[in-house]
Amino acid sequence: MLRYIVKRIMAAAPLLCLVCVLCFTLIQLAPFDAIDMLARPDMSAEVIEAIKVREGLDKPGYLQFFHWLKRMVSGDLGYSIVNHQSVALGLASRLPNTLVLVLPSYAFAVSLAVILGLIAGSSEGSRLDKFIDGFCSIGMATPTFWIGLILIYICSYRLNLFPVLGMYTVGMEPNLADALRHLTLPWITLIIAFLPDMVRYVRSSAIGQWREDYVMVQKAFGASKKEILFRHVIKNVLLPVITLVGMSLPMLITGAFITESIFSWPGVGVYFLTAIQAFDYPIVMAITLFSSIMVILGNLLADICYGLADPRIKTVRSN
Repeated sequence: MLRYIVKRIMAAAPLLCLVCVLCFTLIQLAPFDAIDMLARPDMSAEVIEAIKVREGLDKPGYLQFFHWLKRMVSGDLGYSIVNHQSVALGLASRLPNTLVLVLPSYAFAVSLAVILGLIAGSSEGSRLDKFIDGFCSIGMATPTFWIGLILIYICSYRLNLFPVLGMYTVGMEPNLADALRHLTLPWITLIIAFLPDMVRYVRSSAIGQWREDYVMVQKAFGASKKEILFRHVIKNVLLPVITLVGMSLPMLITGAFITESIFSWPGVGVYFLTAIQAFDYPIVMAITLFSSIMVILGNLLADICYGLADPRIKTVRSN
């Protein structure tokens, strides 16, 4: 197993280098940067040039790249051009907020998707299956921002059950009950957004597994439907879920930025969008790079989990 993991890590290393180059190149190709946004009409060309020299933007592109890469490797993410604050500190202060928002909602969505997908897949063509599949179709066709706005209108504006914006009530001492009230609507929004795709994946896999010979054997031995689903079928159904979970790791960095924007949640997603609007490239590059790293890491962890869940996959890929 150790040999397999080392091979997957070695295969991911060149991809990570390519991501670094692409990340830097795409930012350099942008028509504007933060200096253009900060420049005022009364600024002379000499002042603007001095700012570029201070930020190191006067050097050739390849020198800027190696300087940026050296800082990234050492853990120095640089400073915001707009407010001169440390990017690392900015991310560190917002990442816990994003994790609190994304992790519980995603974990609940995965657990519920497995249950609903198994039930729907084992009852193909039934009314319950059609209902679950219809719900997934509606969910996949509904934009996340619309779900959030509807929840705000009904639950906050009309019923006055939950607060609309932020993490805590302004002027109130922060406490767990108040935080949970602010979290409720964003959590529900994300669960509804995450659920349809995962249910579809699990349902499709469960339909295929329900037709396998081992299921027929279990039925012949008198095993109940519940026992077959949650003791045997679920082991094979979880394989596509591993892929989905692995590919979702970048959300731990970028957050669910649409949901964060709607509910004014002070997470990494809002931080990223603000930086894009201001062309604050040190923040944009740092978050883009770490999101790409999380994609590679997610694929790597998915491969490792595949090898643990099904040794045949490890054998085939090793050959």
